[in-house]
This record gives sequence, C-alpha cells and structure tokens, in this order.
Amino acid sequence: MTTIIGISAFYHDAAACLIVDGEIIAAAQEERFTRIKHDQSFPAQAIAYCLEAAHCRPQDIDYVVFYDKPLLKFNRLIQTYMAFAPRGYESFATAIPIWLKDKLFQKRRVVTALENELGRDVNWKSKLLFSEHHLSHAASAFFPSPFEEAAILTMDGVGEWTTTSVAIGRGASIEVVNEIQFPHSLGLLYSAITYYTGFKVNSGEYKVMGLAPYGVPRYADLIRENLIQISEDGSFRLNMRYFDYCTGFTMTNEHFDELFGGPRRSEESALTQKEMDLAASIQLVTEEIVIKLARNIRKTTGMKNLCLAGGVALNCVANGKLLKEGIFDNIWIQPAAGDAGGSIGAALAAYHLMLNGPRKLAPHQQDGMKGGYLGPSYEQDDIEKRLADAGARFTSHSYDEVIVLTAQALSDGKAVGWHQGRMEFGPRSLGGRSIIADPRSPSVQKLLNLKVKYRESFRPFAPSVLREDVAQWFDLDTDSPYMLLVAGVHASKCLPENTEDKNLFGIDKLNVPRSSIPAVTHVDYSARVQTVHEQTNKKYFDLLTAFKKLTGCPVLVNTSFNVRGEPIVSSPEDAFRCLMGTEIEFLVVGNSIMRKEDQDISLKLDYKNAYELD
Repeated sequence: MTTIIGISAFYHDAAACLIVDGEIIAAAQEERFTRIKHDQSFPAQAIAYCLEAAHCRPQDIDYVVFYDKPLLKFNRLIQTYMAFAPRGYESFATAIPIWLKDKLFQKRRVVTALENELGRDVNWKSKLLFSEHHLSHAASAFFPSPFEEAAILTMDGVGEWTTTSVAIGRGASIEVVNEIQFPHSLGLLYSAITYYTGFKVNSGEYKVMGLAPYGVPRYADLIRENLIQISEDGSFRLNMRYFDYCTGFTMTNEHFDELFGGPRRSEESALTQKEMDLAASIQLVTEEIVIKLARNIRKTTGMKNLCLAGGVALNCVANGKLLKEGIFDNIWIQPAAGDAGGSIGAALAAYHLMLNGPRKLAPHQQDGMKGGYLGPSYEQDDIEKRLADAGARFTSHSYDEVIVLTAQALSDGKAVGWHQGRMEFGPRSLGGRSIIADPRSPSVQKLLNLKVKYRESFRPFAPSVLREDVAQWFDLDTDSPYMLLVAGVHASKCLPENTEDKNLFGIDKLNVPRSSIPAVTHVDYSARVQTVHEQTNKKYFDLLTAFKKLTGCPVLVNTSFNVRGEPIVSSPEDAFRCLMGTEIEFLVVGNSIMRKEDQDISLKLDYKNAYELD
C-alpha cells in the first residue's frame, strides 16, 4: 500500500490531499479550517484532517509531494528582471529579500513545517518530492477523469515558466507535447482586466465573468489589436508594452490606461458601463482562444476526449461555449482546477509517473473525485453537541422528516443553509455546504446577494437540477456535477422578451424576469448548471426530488454557504454563525433544524456592516 500526501501552499489557496494506491481519500483547503479566505500558509490543519479521514499515522506516509518547483520559479524571476533591466529595480529590491529569506528554501521550509506539525521521528526530508506546476495541473485533470486516454489542456497565470500546456494522457502516463511560457499568459491577461476593472487579482476573475453579460464587447478589437496576438492554432503572444506584472507592483501601466481612456476603477467604487463592456470583451477574447486551442488540439492529436485544469478552466462560460462547439466527444474538468487542485495532481503524478503505479478506472463511478465530496463530515451526535455548545436552539428529526420539512421551507420562500455530509473540495458548493432557495421567486437573486451574501448585486446564482431533468430545463444534456458548464435556459422555460428590457442600462437589467426560474437565469438567459446525482449526494438528490414533487420544479438555487469575505463554512459551528450573521431563515445541519425566529437574539452577528457594498 502506497500512501502519498500532496500539498499546495505559499502562493494562494493552500490545500492538502491524501491518496492511497492512486485513490483519492481526502482533500481540503486550509482556508476552511483557519477561516482566512485564500489562506496561503502551510496546510497544517488540512493535512491533519486528511490523516484522520484515512486513519493514517504520520509514519504511514510514504511520500509528501509539493505541487511546484520553487527553484524554477526563482530562475524565472531572475531572468525576467535581467531581460527588463534597468526597469523594475524597486520591485526587484522588494522581491529578492523575500525569496532569499523564505521562498527560495522551500524544501527546508516544508520539512520544518512537517516536523513541527507531524513530529520529528519521521525523516521527512527523504520523503519530500517536488512536481512541476503544470504537470500537477495536468495530472489532476487526467488521472481522476473517466477516460482511458485524452488530450489535456492546462491554462493559468503562470507556474514556474509555463502558462499554457498541452499534454496527452494514456493509461497511467502523461506526455507534455506543447507549452506557452511566461510572460505570455491568458490567465494574466484576464487578471489584468480584472485589476483594471477594480477587482482583486486571483479572486475577482469570476466577478468579471459574471459581469460580462451586462456589457457589449466593444473593446474586443482593441484587445486583439494591441494587447494580444492570436494565431489560428490558438497560440498567442502578449504585447508587454501595456503590462507591469513582470517588473512592477501592478498588473497594468500608464500605456494600458491610455489605451482604454483613463485609470483603473478604484475598488468598491460604482461600476459603469465601461467595466461591463471590458468584461464582455475579455470574455469574448478568452472564449476565442480556448476554442482555437481546442480545435488545434483535436486536429493534431486525434484525441476524442479533453481534460481541463488550471485557473482558466474555472471559466465556466468558456467551458460551456467549448462544449457547444462539439470539438471533442467528451470534456472533463477538474473541479478544483486552481492551485488547490495542484495538491491532488502532485500526489497522483508521483504515484503514476514516478512510482509507475497502475491506474484503475471505475466504470460505475462518474470519475475519481467522488463528486468533489472529499472534506470533513460530522456524525449526528457530534453535530448536536457542537450546536448546543454554540448556543443554538434546534430540533432533530429523522432523515425523511428533514427532507420533507426542508422542501416545505424552500417552497415557502425561505433561504436555507444546508450543511450535509462531506465538505466539497474546490471553489464551488455542490450541496454539501450550500445556501439554497426556490428559483421560481423573482426576488430571490437580489435578496440573497444583498441580505445573505452581502455582495455585489450583479452576481448570478447557479441552479442545481436533477440529472434526469436537466435537458428539459437547460440547453444541456450531459453531466455537469461540478457546476463548471454554463448553458442557456431551455426555450420552453423562457419568458417572451420584454420590450422594456431593451431600454435598460447595465445592472438595471437585473430585475427583469426572464424565465420561470428567474433566480438562476442570468441577463443573457444563461445559467451555471450543476447536475445532481443520487450516487454521489443522495440527501441533496432526495431533497430536490421532494421539492419537485411539491412544486413541479426539479431545480434549486445553490450558492456557497458563506458571506462575502469569508471562506465556505466547514463545521456546524461555522454554519450556525452564518445563520446568526445573515438573513438566512432556516438551517439544516445533518438531521438538526434551526429556525431563525427560535434563536437567542444576543448571539446575532453583524456581518452586514463588516462587508460594505457598492
């Protein structure tokens, strides 16, 4: 038996994964335990959880694998500064001491952390391995996929040098066949627009994607003509005259400002049509590149299946367009496509590529990710003790009673906190740690954004739908268990176009109902679909089935169980605090139910004032 821990850390979204003989047993992000969003620290608590879930002792671990190679990153840093010298001296003077003090000697740093957290009686130095960043992404995309062979496309900001890679996966092997290298990066181009439109890099890119349908791509040609040269095969080069990320402290520079007619939007200031149009433009260019890359990959490799990973693979709108093009017979996307998922890829790469471990496909399962439910779960007795200690007032019920009572609360229009089973791994809530609601309500989208999530009003919500019903409600007839595909709402569910809508501006379009499920229908009649499967999440499947029986609608609003600025909840206590800090009305943790009106008002938290909105 070979037991391997994979870790990602020290950049953003630190995480740990544990595999046994190539099977993923457990995985979690450190932020869920520390409650620090995008926590980049050593994933000590995530590792502790993985060991507990696998019933492993530290001495049972055969290897620990880090998801990238710091020395190669340092090499890229030095060569970049040399290429642009004497520009960037101030940035160089700031970065180098940090590298020399900390980042350059990450092997020592990781070994010390393992000794401190797991004990010094194990020779961790002899067990520590390093994968390459994009190889970790490729391994996370292919090895858990359901395919015996597939092309693999990875796209992100940058790893060591690589920003985009194409590989071929066959059985237990991966061969990299092509790469695009720094500073030419689709991820960094998208991040530059994210920065310029006033959002935070590495966390605000999905806001830009959600904002895009409010705009028109009037800047797309300007981007193509000045910022990026795109070849017919999808390869590209950036014009570095407009960017500052190589040697400066910001993503863009004064030439970028001049090109787009002024300085970047200050964070949290009012959004204008300009930001919406920029979002629409970069989204269109991104989709063009992804589709061109895919066409060339199919043509040159002959592969019928495609696997995706890397931060750009979280762009579910581009994924939906790619699926609709029909270039590949099948597409599978790693649900933790960003750096957190690198922990899974690092462990699997070591097992299959270094140790020549066999790969076993499981035809009866969707894939090797187990629905993404790889985090902690809680027994009912433990749930009740934790809730009581937190001061919660609750009632406990049978399984069937919980389903019936929750379905009724949803049909009555209540916002419901749903904390069940194992926590999801990756950025999406998939019915394990979710806030759910009735999608038929025209007011739910605005209500959830402003009174529960305390976030920007333009943000769309995703639908969860029974897999058997997806084709009747959306322009999609394939599995989408990880909420990574956007599709149109089925024409039969759409309302006739309102003439008033044509005259509305930007965010004003938000309040116009467009379908019989307006809470999950974006302004362009699209939705980010999650298909729900009995084999991976029976309780959520049963809840949707009960809601369908009650209302005729097999769809629920599903958004992550957190408020703005906080990670998704992990423990029952986290869930209760969220109930007391928002206008969630009904909370279900395991088989225990809490109603807001029953709670001690002195435990109320003021999340609303902690997170100011636009």
